[in-house]
Amino acid sequence: MPDSAIRRLLEFDNQVQRDRDQNPVFLHRRDRRFALDCHNQGVSPGPDRWLEHVRRLSRRGPTDDPLKFWRRLTTGFALAGLVAGTLAMLGLLFYDGGQRINLTVILAFVLLQCILAVVTTVQAFAGWQPWRWLLRKFAVARHSGALRTLQPLLMARAAHTGGLAFGVAGLITLLVLVVIQDLAFGWSTTLNTGTDSYYRMLSAIATPWQHLWPAAMPDRELVDATRFFRSQSSTTTDPALWGSWWPFVAMVWMIYVVLPRLALLMVAIVHPHMRARKALRAHHGWVALQYRMETPTVDTGNRHNDAADQPDTTTSAKLQPIPRAQAIIRWAEAGRPALPQTIIAGDQEPLAAGGSASLEHDHHIIELANQRLTSALTPAAIIVTRSWEPPTGELADFLQQARETWPRQTTIALVPMAAQPDQSPPDHQLSQWLRFAERTEDERMVVSTPMTTPPDILMHRALQDQDE
Repeated sequence: MPDSAIRRLLEFDNQVQRDRDQNPVFLHRRDRRFALDCHNQGVSPGPDRWLEHVRRLSRRGPTDDPLKFWRRLTTGFALAGLVAGTLAMLGLLFYDGGQRINLTVILAFVLLQCILAVVTTVQAFAGWQPWRWLLRKFAVARHSGALRTLQPLLMARAAHTGGLAFGVAGLITLLVLVVIQDLAFGWSTTLNTGTDSYYRMLSAIATPWQHLWPAAMPDRELVDATRFFRSQSSTTTDPALWGSWWPFVAMVWMIYVVLPRLALLMVAIVHPHMRARKALRAHHGWVALQYRMETPTVDTGNRHNDAADQPDTTTSAKLQPIPRAQAIIRWAEAGRPALPQTIIAGDQEPLAAGGSASLEHDHHIIELANQRLTSALTPAAIIVTRSWEPPTGELADFLQQARETWPRQTTIALVPMAAQPDQSPPDHQLSQWLRFAERTEDERMVVSTPMTTPPDILMHRALQDQDE
């Protein structure tokens, strides 16, 4: 699978971020159980098996491809390279019959392509990002830190792909023009350069293919006969000699433009994979995972049963009244069979998301809610959950996507429901939801219960429902 090592690193980093909201004891038991199962099956507990094990436990659907932007960028570079290579070669070989195509200009342009290829590779290995502002403009910089460390390498791969397309398009254009036109090559320079020194330079350039294609190796007589001057109006040179340069030009373009880009592109493809494997082995989450897999879980024989002891759950967040919402969403079938009247406004039909629903269904629910919220003056949405179930990573992802899709001023109220609809959840259950809302750092993310709605607000809602 292309970019498998990079995708493995990004998925592993994403899962480590999700595990931050889980209990350390739960993580230890889950990963230790996984290691024991692998030992019984005689397989190595590697990252791929661990990610598959976690996906199976969480029943999480497919996520968005984090490399989609880079694939599109690489395709864009390739298309731009094809167009630019064709136009560049047409400009270099422009010939109207009254002048010669200067070989010195072509060699200078080839040297420029070599310099650009080397600079692209050096910036990738050094981690330079002079184009960081462009990525910020397209909101790519907000990805995980694991992907940000690979951005210079991925950008170099896209640039080399465009450079290779540039070189191939230029070579094809050259061969086509050789067939359909009578090109006349020559060489000239303003500097006081003798024929012998120019011939030695061309011989050194043609060294890589002098035994493979002798016809593409210029001789001393050809160099001497095809030199032209700006004041020269006529020449006695055999016209056939002016076209004898095309094999040399084709090999120069192939050896010093196409092949270096091809070789550096191979390096740019392999290097991110090696860097991703190294980054995964050094990832702090992988080190912690290995510890959990290798360390047995121990139950002490302490007579004191601390199951009823609760940790410090103090938080600065407070319960807020339930807003009058345009969208009500049941998360994982919470609030069955019926919701309290303090939540439902009028004959509004609640939506269902999470639980066994697919990722596409959740996206559809977000869009349906967005249609209701867009037309409201004070948009508000209610997410009904079970109070005794801790906030999950799937819910956090759902809320993050909802905040990015819904209007910016939308108030999102999390309503944890107790087992009995007419009762308020215990304080220790509400505390975990208050901490969850507080960690989002979103002022419009609040936690409410049906019991926190004042009577005057309930009366006001009843009057509004009658007016409607």
